[in-house]
Amino acid sequence: MTTAILADGAPAAVQQGSKLGAVLRVTSGNFLEQFDFFLFGFYATYIAKAFFPAGSDFASLMLTFAVFGAGFLMRPLGAIVLGAYIDEVGRRKGLIVTLAIMASGTVLIAFVPGYASIGLLAPALVLLGRLLQGFSAGAELGGVSVYLSEMAPPGHKGFYTAWQSASQQVAIVLAAALGFALNEFMSPETLAGWGWRVPFFVGCAIIPCIFMLRRSLQETEDFQARKHHPTTREVAASMRQNWRIVFAGMLLVAMTTATFYLITIYTPTFGRTVLHLSAKDSLVVTLLVAVTNFIWLPVGGALSDRIGRKPLLVAMTVLAILTAYPAMSWLAAAPSFGRMLDVLLWFSFLFGMYNGAMVVALTEVMPVQVRVVGFSLAYSLATAIFGGFTPAVSTWLIEATADKAAPAYWMSFAAVCGLLATLALYRRQAGTLIRT
Repeated sequence: MTTAILADGAPAAVQQGSKLGAVLRVTSGNFLEQFDFFLFGFYATYIAKAFFPAGSDFASLMLTFAVFGAGFLMRPLGAIVLGAYIDEVGRRKGLIVTLAIMASGTVLIAFVPGYASIGLLAPALVLLGRLLQGFSAGAELGGVSVYLSEMAPPGHKGFYTAWQSASQQVAIVLAAALGFALNEFMSPETLAGWGWRVPFFVGCAIIPCIFMLRRSLQETEDFQARKHHPTTREVAASMRQNWRIVFAGMLLVAMTTATFYLITIYTPTFGRTVLHLSAKDSLVVTLLVAVTNFIWLPVGGALSDRIGRKPLLVAMTVLAILTAYPAMSWLAAAPSFGRMLDVLLWFSFLFGMYNGAMVVALTEVMPVQVRVVGFSLAYSLATAIFGGFTPAVSTWLIEATADKAAPAYWMSFAAVCGLLATLALYRRQAGTLIRT
């Protein structure tokens, strides 16, 4: 098989024998993104005290989660700007750029002194770091998902694309394991003072390795085969023409983002501050949830290759609508490690099976010439609205209703959005917007 060579010496087409290596290289950036996002959510109480001192713990925590969510507001902008860039110059070059921007935000957050040292500049710099991460992530996930979809063998797109999300679960396992170790070997005072920064330093240390992996990426054959790559103006025109697909795609992603950030990012804070379980219990639950996510995601993708995307998407959203609140109420009635584990493992099943089918479905619904920017924009809008603010919304719902199970309202609403989007996108079986 003849392979073209890029100017910098990188092969131009993904060879059949190197697909596993390509999966590992392309998903490495997703690993870093989720590693840092999880750390910010898990150490939210420490970050609140270090950078966002306020009159009450609730106000301080809300400020922290607001900054966490602000990064997601940058995702749509990153999706448009960087997504269009990736569609024009190629998956490989574009994903190296997104990684560079993401790494800048990571290093900034890790090394910013606390409020006690530099005053208001501290929270301002943390916010800047989150905005850089959000801008990069706006196209990172879409670029990776499209890359995996385009390199997958026929009939296996669901399975291959699912590894985009599966790589994020590895990051959560590592982050949770580091957190568990810190809780074991550091006193609470040391952890609150500077120990919480250690995992962030670990994230900084692995950045050079991820850059090396990304630089060895090969361009996809699908992209190389296209004779025309759209300009930014053409991308904007296509997005205006296809805004209904982007909007439906956003609703399709809602179930994924709300559930994922509920069972991973928000879980440690929920377990400690609402259920009053130990930090160790919350970490172990989160770690096990990430492990089961890693299992269910490729299973869901592979199953969608066999039975179609629609049946799986409908089944998981209906189950979420019917069970989210009863499960959370059962947990809140008598909080324990066992109950928390049972409930979150159930939510993990719903998330993994749904997302395994959803990500590949979203790549299939978008016009091929603007696949990255369309996917990225839909996903980023959903993440900004439903995902990034899930910790803040959950915290507010509990405070407003005095109901510890209130976060389930948010998850149920997102599931309704996912169900309606699925039915709309699959309303025609012949000539449908999305392949079944």
